[in-house]
Amino acid sequence: MIKSGIIGATGYTGVELIRILSGHPDVELMYATSDTDCGKHVCDVFPALRGHVDLQLVEHDNDSLADCDLVFFATPNGKAMHRVPGFLESGVRVIDLSADFRLKDADAWSSWYGEPHACPDLLAEAVYGLPEINRDSIREARLIANPGCYPTAVTLGLLPALRAGIADSRDLVADAKSGISGAGRKAALATQFSEAGESFSAYAVPGHRHHSEITQTLELATDAEIGLTFVPHLVPMIRGIHATLYLSLKDEATNVQGLYEQHYKDEYFVDVLPPGSHPATVSVRGSNHCRIAVHRPGNGRRLIVLSVIDNLVKGAAGQAVQNMNLMFGLAETTGLTAAALVP
Repeated sequence: MIKSGIIGATGYTGVELIRILSGHPDVELMYATSDTDCGKHVCDVFPALRGHVDLQLVEHDNDSLADCDLVFFATPNGKAMHRVPGFLESGVRVIDLSADFRLKDADAWSSWYGEPHACPDLLAEAVYGLPEINRDSIREARLIANPGCYPTAVTLGLLPALRAGIADSRDLVADAKSGISGAGRKAALATQFSEAGESFSAYAVPGHRHHSEITQTLELATDAEIGLTFVPHLVPMIRGIHATLYLSLKDEATNVQGLYEQHYKDEYFVDVLPPGSHPATVSVRGSNHCRIAVHRPGNGRRLIVLSVIDNLVKGAAGQAVQNMNLMFGLAETTGLTAAALVP
């Protein structure tokens, strides 16, 4: 059994980790920490987990968690980087669901997140945890930077075309929408029901943190110069990411449908839909799948890729468990094969 702990267990990604791990046959969840609900039991804070998890929430203590094989950080950005070195020195492997280790350039990280990086020497070592790109490196890693939700949906949608060199990598547009849970469980005016309900708006158009993560990932995966316009939007739903991606094809004769099907034919968690499909976020709600459809309006040079994920699963906790499975030599799908919720 993999002895695991979750630091920051009562945020949305933390409780989603608990939910998934509670049904995982090869994991023993030993510790779950919370600054706000310390002393309470998980099932009292989240009644949906009654009968599944009766773990008591505790304060974070590196010494107590040192007997874990793996620790998940589901903390706000800027927290994990202060604690991760101690775990690695103790031989504990780490999957960080925040953004602390996603960027390779410490100065770039600081410019986006507003403070110096606490352990820049670990940025080069951290493996970006998108299995569809870095599967072999993930298996050997002791520190995983779990990808963001927008970058997961956008990267998986763009990758086949860019790797095949069929589209102009300098002319990419990602028009992406997220459910409100992507903003976290903290109280905030913009995500209150009376503010976000019956409304739909773009945000961070001048620059979003995930832009640099997406471009870095695509440049490393394709060796191409990436020119990306990324516009995120908030939509009044709880879960889901829908990314509408625009690319300029170099050759109108390209069989894009066949290319995408071939690229992902061995990927259990990426589903390329039949021609003419329009994937909806509800089709992946609660699942670790990414569903993709490709379109060429008028059979012209404009390629439109539709990519949907659940931001809390393939965009966070599910992908973290997928990475854990790889790190510990398990079948990649272990604990993650449940179908999406309907309706």
